[in-house]
Amino acid sequence: MAGAVASRMSFSSLKRKQPKTFTVRIVTMDAEMEFNCEVLDHDVSKEEPVTFHFLAKFYPENAEEELVQEITQHLFFLQVKKQILDEKIYCPPEASVLLASYAVQAKYGDYDPSVHKRGFLAQEELLPKRVINLYQMTPEMWEERITAWYAEHRGRARDEAEMEYLKIAQDLEMYGVNYFAIRNKKGTELLLGVDALGLHIYDPENRLTPKISFPWNEIRNISYSDKEFTIKPLDKKIDVFKFNSSKLRVNKLILQLCIGNHDLFMRRRKADSLEVQQMKAQAREEKARKQMERQRLAREKQMREEAERTRDELERRLLQMKEEATMANEALMRSEETADLLAEKAQITEEEAKLLAQKAAEAEQEMQRIKATAIRTEEEKRLMEQKVLEAEVLALKMAEESERRAKEADQLKQDLQEAREAERRAKQKLLEIATKPTYPPMNPIPAPLPPDIPSFNLIGDSLSFDFKDTDMKRLSMEIEKEKVEYMEKSKHLQEQLNELKTEIEALKLKERETALDILHNENSDRGGSSKHNTIKKLTLQSAKSRVAFFEEL
Repeated sequence: MAGAVASRMSFSSLKRKQPKTFTVRIVTMDAEMEFNCEVLDHDVSKEEPVTFHFLAKFYPENAEEELVQEITQHLFFLQVKKQILDEKIYCPPEASVLLASYAVQAKYGDYDPSVHKRGFLAQEELLPKRVINLYQMTPEMWEERITAWYAEHRGRARDEAEMEYLKIAQDLEMYGVNYFAIRNKKGTELLLGVDALGLHIYDPENRLTPKISFPWNEIRNISYSDKEFTIKPLDKKIDVFKFNSSKLRVNKLILQLCIGNHDLFMRRRKADSLEVQQMKAQAREEKARKQMERQRLAREKQMREEAERTRDELERRLLQMKEEATMANEALMRSEETADLLAEKAQITEEEAKLLAQKAAEAEQEMQRIKATAIRTEEEKRLMEQKVLEAEVLALKMAEESERRAKEADQLKQDLQEAREAERRAKQKLLEIATKPTYPPMNPIPAPLPPDIPSFNLIGDSLSFDFKDTDMKRLSMEIEKEKVEYMEKSKHLQEQLNELKTEIEALKLKERETALDILHNENSDRGGSSKHNTIKKLTLQSAKSRVAFFEEL
């Protein structure tokens, strides 16, 4: 992809060989390169080591369509992320939190509460310092909000998370815009913005919303003489408009950016070259292969989780059966103990009843003996009658007590029979538990793949991948479906952003708002639309009126 091919790279060593000549050793994720380079037109520090940053000079209009190779996408993601964190690209607070959640997904993969515990983002630089200072929120509060969105990105691979990051970032007002200080004919100080869509004129105090825009398809020629820059519109009836820059070298840079962006703007609107078509076809095949591999891994993971859930369920049921068996054994032991106690108590009661009956018989005999004995005196007779009466009362009480003891013995015998019956039922239940059928171990049989999914043939350590004719057609249909889903998700995403903005608004420190924050809020209050829609509205005016407006500023 011409224009946006590289991002910031780290240099492990950099040595000065001759004046203005350097040996550079570059280490990236996939390769290690060493080459000589000569610096001709730049002032290079004499201090060693010297650090360079390779950045994309021209930004893509649509990152998803133009960044074909994954390594290109990754390096460009790193560049845009750093520019947002360094506040070279203005990003609203709520969007910063969302972008941070995608950056975390790209680095850490799917959210796992057992691994990603509180504080795991403490050392990460995820939000611009301006956003952190704007609210009365602790790092833990920011981490909580980032993690809440991070958990929703489950299932996205690193390249998908990075692309979602870029798709949100490319709609920021300052994305891909190079600003230069200029003056019009009246000497009014303005800012010239050059990006992938065209030339834009800004107020120096407002870099978010341009006053005038000229898309590349309306510009015929661009040139400069000394510090004066001349732009000729495509319509020859319209006068050229001119502006002055501060330095001649700035004019050279503006011209380079204009030529490069204009060339890419026109190239994007033509059919792709054969080389680009081949690169895109390879990228689609690689994407389809990775998608199939992810689906296969997802199915295996799902089957493994189902097997683990089945195992856990069987273990739970086994443990439950063991607990039931233990409870049945304890109930059986308690029944046996109760039966023994009742039998012992019944035996004691029966012996007491026999003893009482024996005493009652002895009392009866004593009463008969007293009646048969002759009482010589009246006093003895009266005393004897009283003793007889007492003996009768005692005999009656003993008879009642004997009868009560006999009934109690019968009741104890009945309780003993019931206890033995309960013991028999407990033994029967224990026997039923012991004879229940065991559950065989689950050996999940992998589900057969659908016939329309390409097959993976594993032989030893090799992996072969076969595409069917319908794969690319199905992939195209999936891409169209993804576009529709993306539009729906965009609406949901905007609702989430508004919800977060409302939630943290109460914690904002108004006195710390920057000029860009105030401008962004004013645009939002006026119902400001996206960057592309704003430029489109500006270009609805005639080119002649826009040139006149520029000269009158």
